[in-house]
Amino acid sequence: MAVKVLAIVLAGGEGKRLMPLTADRAKPGVPFGGIYRMIDFVLSNLANAGYLKIVVLTQYKSHSLDRHISKTWRMSTLLGNYVTPVPAQQRLGPRWFAGSADAIYQSLNLINDESPDYVIVFGADHIYRMDPKQMVNDHIASGAAVTVAGIRQPLSLADQFGVIDVGPDGKRIKAFREKPKDAVGLPDSPDEVYASMGNYVFTTRALCEAVTADAQNPDSKHDMGGNIIPMLVEKGEANVYDFRDNDVPGSTDRDRGYWRDVGTLDSFYEAHRDLIATLPIFNLYNHDWPIFTNYGSWPPAKFVHGYDDRQGRAIDSMISPGVVVSGALVERSVISPNVRVNSWAHVDGAVIMEGVSVGRRAVIRNAIIDKNVIIPEGAQIGVDLEKDRKLYTVSDNGVVVIGKGQRIEL
Repeated sequence: MAVKVLAIVLAGGEGKRLMPLTADRAKPGVPFGGIYRMIDFVLSNLANAGYLKIVVLTQYKSHSLDRHISKTWRMSTLLGNYVTPVPAQQRLGPRWFAGSADAIYQSLNLINDESPDYVIVFGADHIYRMDPKQMVNDHIASGAAVTVAGIRQPLSLADQFGVIDVGPDGKRIKAFREKPKDAVGLPDSPDEVYASMGNYVFTTRALCEAVTADAQNPDSKHDMGGNIIPMLVEKGEANVYDFRDNDVPGSTDRDRGYWRDVGTLDSFYEAHRDLIATLPIFNLYNHDWPIFTNYGSWPPAKFVHGYDDRQGRAIDSMISPGVVVSGALVERSVISPNVRVNSWAHVDGAVIMEGVSVGRRAVIRNAIIDKNVIIPEGAQIGVDLEKDRKLYTVSDNGVVVIGKGQRIEL
């Protein structure tokens, strides 16, 4: 008999470190890779694996995210499948979610209604491919209360992650530590540690009991990684799942095991750079494990003018439908739908979101431009960082970020 699995996606992240991209939207709703939203990656992984009963728990500035899910992620109700956004229902009183564990506690009615054998709890703001079914099968075989997905990282970087310490068998978790300075390497690889990916598979009863007990603790931060997992680790009921063992159909040696936390402006920018190489570090062209989305009824991209210095062209770039490159040069960039780049403009190393207009002779370098920004003729962005810092957000690594609809000063 097939096991019943319910997937819960935690999509309530505020994403303060991604400001100004999260000024008007929740972090999982931020556009990524031209035509996608961040949440499309986790939902695609679940859908490709056949898990089609999915609850998305939302909270902060969720309208854009809710609209995207409602328009894009429509399942067959005839077969009882669904992807549904669920805000804080305040079923237990007039309060919002106090943390990721509290979000699940306040939503236990959803679990009770579905009566699954196992519950997948995944985050919504990472860029990766994964077959969750392989992790679920590993969890069932282990008999653990919870299985935590871990990705191998160099021991020298342990103080940047939540680190999973394992016992001699390499599976049972003996400690779950946040950014330790004295981490110890893995039994089979002393120079590596397991970093938590924020993805969990629970036996249903164990999850319900854990979040209920946590809700009674006034000293808890009600966090899945900070409270629930350590609780089950202390009981000896938590296992790790090695992400290296996950074999996604269609993956290549170059992009197998790719996972990025895009929680900062620089990591968001670098993840886009991973897409545009000739042999990309993360391959969006894997048709055996597609990333699903809906980007509207845009016409094909168009490149016009082709003489002297007025040539519409793009090099080492991803160009979305609806884009017009009119006598301009686009290099090493990711361009979202309905963007127009006008004559003699030069865009280099940019992430440009939907509805942006780049004026003639404008120059954009190493920048993230959010939706509906109008770049005036002759404007320069990313050329003089000292000037840009006075007008816009500039990341630690010098990436200029312009917020949604922000006015550009000449």
